[in-house]
Amino acid sequence: MHRRALLAAGLPLALPGPGFAQAASPVPPRTASRALARLSDGNRRFAEGRARHPHQQPRRQHQLAAGQQPFVITLGCADSRVAPEILFDQGLGDVFDNRVAGNIADEVVTAGIEYALEHFHPPLVVVLGHERCGAVTAAVEAVTGSAPGSGHGGVLVRHLRPAVEKVVGRPGDLVANAVRANITLQVRRLHASPLIASRAQTGQLHVAGAVYDLDTGKVRFM
Repeated sequence: MHRRALLAAGLPLALPGPGFAQAASPVPPRTASRALARLSDGNRRFAEGRARHPHQQPRRQHQLAAGQQPFVITLGCADSRVAPEILFDQGLGDVFDNRVAGNIADEVVTAGIEYALEHFHPPLVVVLGHERCGAVTAAVEAVTGSAPGSGHGGVLVRHLRPAVEKVVGRPGDLVANAVRANITLQVRRLHASPLIASRAQTGQLHVAGAVYDLDTGKVRFM
């Protein structure tokens, strides 16, 4: 029945449900500032308990079967509490997500990021660290001698040691300081990539650091 006929018959109109706004697929932001704004808005919704869970329906899945166009690349920690799509209230196809303990930009991770830049051209890369990171804590303990690194953990310590050593002796909590120093270190390591550096210099790409607060759910860009 048409809308007028429904009204005349006294029948209720079917109003859009909570997932209605999600059905539309907004054009991915093509500038770093707009990408940052979308992430910030999504994180605000998540932290306030108003997440929309966009782009998580079967329709979106089918749309992406032919290809993807993520608007941001993230390098985050493998910690189970720090999933970027959830923290930023995004969905399928939005985030090219790289996760490894300590959010380390080693050769393999950097190669994956370069691949995404060459194929999808997102304007933003975010290195996402978080409070009380276990990998950073292990590196702090190894550097200060309170606990030796063992097994493959020594590999993590080797990558994280420069960040820890940079903040040893500074005021404040050593792990918290090391988490932030490590984010800065990994951003710098990404800029060592000729591809990333050239795109950043020409304004095509911005590499941002951010830290996630486990207690509040908020992400603060550095």
